[in-house]
Amino acid sequence: MLKVYLETTVFNRFLENNREYNKETKQIFDRILQDEIEAYSSTYVIEEIDKAPEPKRTEMLNLLKKYKITVLEIDQRAYDLSETYIELGIIPQKFRIDGIHIAMAAIHNMDCIVSLNFRHINKIKTKMATEIVHRMKEYNNPLICTPMEVI
Repeated sequence: MLKVYLETTVFNRFLENNREYNKETKQIFDRILQDEIEAYSSTYVIEEIDKAPEPKRTEMLNLLKKYKITVLEIDQRAYDLSETYIELGIIPQKFRIDGIHIAMAAIHNMDCIVSLNFRHINKIKTKMATEIVHRMKEYNNPLICTPMEVI
């Protein structure tokens, strides 16, 4: 079974019916219900969702419950790994949480991290550089991908 980490943008896109990747995002959630995908997220995602305006905030939090997505707790290893991304210029310090998402997927041996964050996470520089860091630190290297790539 595919083990995936769902980053915050995926929950947003699920609720945005007229946006690109909405259909594919919903297909991922359908596959979670069908036990074809084992889905994870983290307390870091919940922190970001908590900043959303209502009713979107509640709707996104309900997705976690409805689809029984496992929420991983804060982990110092993820914070430390994200600091490495910042030190190496892979992720800007201001967007540390984006690095933490990647790190959470790596330290928890995910097959992939599904993200529609094309500014800091799902871009070629980040994919290539984090792979090098993960290999050096002997972590799993989750593929960073879009919902379409997972489907």
